[in-house]
Amino acid sequence: MCGIAGLIGRITEGNRQAVRLMSAALAHRGPNGEGFFETSPEGDGNGVLLAHRRLSVLDLSNAAAQPMTDGARPEHTLVFNGEIYNYVDLRSRLQDQGQTFSSSGDTEVLLRALAVHGTDALSSLRGMFAVAHWDGSRKTLNLSRDPLGIKPLYICRNPDPNPDREWSILFASEVRAVLAARLLNAPRLSRTATRNFIWNGFVPGPETIVEGVELLPAGNLITFDLKGNSGPLHAFSKAPSRDAPKTATVQDVRRTLQESVSLHLASDVPLGVFLSGGIDSSSVANMAARASTTRVETFTLTFAEREYDEGPFAREIARAIGTHHSEVMLTEQSFISTLDEAMESMDQPTFDGLNSFYISRAVRSAGITVALLGAGGDELFGGYTTFRDLPRLQAIASMLRAVPKSARLALARGIARVAQRKSDAVGSQARWAKLPSMMACSDDTVQLYQLAYALFLPEYQSALLGESGEQPSGAIGLPNELRKELEKESEGRSALAAIANLEQRLFLGQRILRDTDAASMAVSLETRLPLVDTEVVDVISRLPDDIRFFPLRRKQVLRDIGLEGLDPALFERKKSGFQMPFDRWIRSNLGAEMDGTMRNRQLCRDIGLDGETVEHLWQSFQSGRSKVFWSRVWALYVLLRWCDRHAIKLH
Repeated sequence: MCGIAGLIGRITEGNRQAVRLMSAALAHRGPNGEGFFETSPEGDGNGVLLAHRRLSVLDLSNAAAQPMTDGARPEHTLVFNGEIYNYVDLRSRLQDQGQTFSSSGDTEVLLRALAVHGTDALSSLRGMFAVAHWDGSRKTLNLSRDPLGIKPLYICRNPDPNPDREWSILFASEVRAVLAARLLNAPRLSRTATRNFIWNGFVPGPETIVEGVELLPAGNLITFDLKGNSGPLHAFSKAPSRDAPKTATVQDVRRTLQESVSLHLASDVPLGVFLSGGIDSSSVANMAARASTTRVETFTLTFAEREYDEGPFAREIARAIGTHHSEVMLTEQSFISTLDEAMESMDQPTFDGLNSFYISRAVRSAGITVALLGAGGDELFGGYTTFRDLPRLQAIASMLRAVPKSARLALARGIARVAQRKSDAVGSQARWAKLPSMMACSDDTVQLYQLAYALFLPEYQSALLGESGEQPSGAIGLPNELRKELEKESEGRSALAAIANLEQRLFLGQRILRDTDAASMAVSLETRLPLVDTEVVDVISRLPDDIRFFPLRRKQVLRDIGLEGLDPALFERKKSGFQMPFDRWIRSNLGAEMDGTMRNRQLCRDIGLDGETVEHLWQSFQSGRSKVFWSRVWALYVLLRWCDRHAIKLH
C-alpha cells in the first residue's frame, strides 16, 4: 500500500519540484520509502515524471522499491498503489512462459505482466490497485484503477489550451496531493460537486470537490501520450452481467469467500482485524482465524455511551473465535481534543469518515500495519433497510397504478403530514417527508434510491444553496455519466439485484471505500476488504435471489459460512450498524466547537451556501424542536471546515 503521483509535461526543475511536493503531501501513505523517475525529454522537451511513497507490506527488501523498471524490458516502468492478491498464481504463469524474477512481492509480477501482455494483463488481476505504467516503446502513460474502486486515482488536466504549456497532466492518489503541486492557479470549488455533496454528504465520482480534478472511474484504463492527449476511457472490467445464469451454489460462495480471506492474509508485517461485533466483521475475523497459522489480533472501538457501544458484543465474539482482542475507548473529550488531526485525514469532505480514522489510528499505534475489514457484506447479501423498503414502496405504487397520479400523490402527502405532524419545514427532511417524492418516481430505481439516501429534500437543498426553486431538472445528486451507467446497469435486474448493485456502486464504492482509504492511509495503515473482491462479487451475483437475499436483511448465507462454529445466539440482536455518538456529542461540547463555523456567513458565501439557512438549520438542531438528524448539520460543518482549511472557494 502506497501513494503515487506524476506529471506529463516539460522535464524542468519546476515540474520536478511540483512532483516532489506531491510526493511530500503523500508521505503519510508511504513512510518507508520514496522514489522518483523521469523519462528523457523528447524533441519538444516533454516527458513523464513519476513519484512513489512506500508502505512496505510484501517483500520488505529494496528489490521491491518503486518506481520499478523492468530488468528484462527496461522501457517499462511502474508506480503502483495497492495489493495484487493472486500475484503468486500470476508469477507461476509468467514463469511457465520463461520469465524470471528477482523479488518475492507483487510489484515485479504486475510490471512484468504489463510488459509482456500490455494492458490486457489488467483483466487478470485480483486485488486493489491504482497503477501508472510508463510504456517507453509506445511513449504512453497508462493509468488504471481496480474494478471495485478500492484504491483511488485522481487526474487533473491543465486548463490552459496553449500547446507550449509547461505541463498537461497531473495525477495522484489524493486530491490534496494534486493541490500540493501548486500548479493550479487559484483552484476553485466545483459548483456541481457542492450540489451533489449537499445531496449525499460526499462527492460522487468522477467529479471531486475541486473543479478540474477528476476521479478515474473504477475498472477503467486511460492512456496519455506525451502531449497529454488521451483516447477514451477503456473499461477493462465490468459489473457482473444481469444475464448471467443464476447457477452458483452456497458451496461455491463458501469456497470463494474462504479463498478470498486466505489471500487477504498475505503479509510480511503484523496484521489485525477490525471487529465491530456485527455479522460482516465477525465473519471475516472468524474465517481469518481459521485460515491463519498464527493467532489473529482483533480490535474494537468502544464508547462510554452504552447505546452506541458494541464493545461487550465484540468481546464475547472475540473470545468465542479465540483472537487476541483489544478495545480502544473513544470519549467525547478525546474526540474533541484530536478533532483537528481527524479532520486532516479527509482527502475530500465527507460526513462519514472519522470512525475509520479513530479505529485505524488505534490499530496502527498497536504496531499493526495491515488490517482486514468486514465492509461489503450488507451490499452483497441485502443487509440494509433499502432492500426491504424500496421494493415494498414499488409494489404499493404498482398496485395503485390504476389510481390517477394526482390522487396517489395527494394520498402520499396526507400520510407524510400525519407521520410528521410535529415537524416544521426544517425538520421535515427525511423518512416520511420523502414519501410523496419517492412515490412519484417509483418506476425509476436509481432516483428512488437517491431520494432514500438524500440528506435533504431537493427544495431544501436549493434553499441551502441560495437558489430559487428546485435543483436543475433531473438532478438527483449524481454526475450525469454516473447516473446513466447506473440506470443501464439496473435495467433487466430484479428489484433486489438492482438495489444490491446501487449499494455496491454508490454507498460502498463512492463513500465507504474512499473514506476508509483516506482515513487508514492517514495513519499509514493498509486496510483490506475480503468481501470486496471481484471473484466474491461475481459468484454471489450468480446466486438465485431467494438464496442470496432471503430472509431479508438477515444475510443468512454469510451467517452460515462466516460464523461457522460460533453460537448463533451471539448474533441474534437488533441490527444497528457501527455508529459514533455524534448526536449526543454535537448537542454537548462538540457543538460548542462547531458553533463558530456554522454561524460564519462569510465562509458560507465563499462556498455558495446561504448562511442564513445554514444558521437556521443549526439553531433548529440545537433547540431540539425540529427532528433534524445529526448527519445534516455535521455534513455542512465538514464541508465548511474542509474548504476553509484548503482555501477552496467558488471564485
